[in-house]
Amino acid sequence: MGKLQEMKQKMEESKKRLEGISVKGFSPDKNISIEINGNRKVKAVKINPEFLKTADSEEIEDMLIIAMNQALEQAEKVNESEMSSTARGILPNMPF
Repeated sequence: MGKLQEMKQKMEESKKRLEGISVKGFSPDKNISIEINGNRKVKAVKINPEFLKTADSEEIEDMLIIAMNQALEQAEKVNESEMSSTARGILPNMPF
């Protein structure tokens, strides 16, 4: 039972650390950036105002999707790495 409580506490600590880690995704033209933390929560969306003047809604949507997916992929890698590290610390004999 003590191991379970320790594991829960370590996981909560990892989530707090992930809250402070940020990654960014960009559209191919760099006119849009998305910032996401290690817990996969969107922190910021930035769009170049000049891009908004010339782009149509479909182009903006496409670039947002690309930037968001890139940021989510990076956040997922950071999250998996942190959680695996935490799990190895708690259960060192388990293969991860």
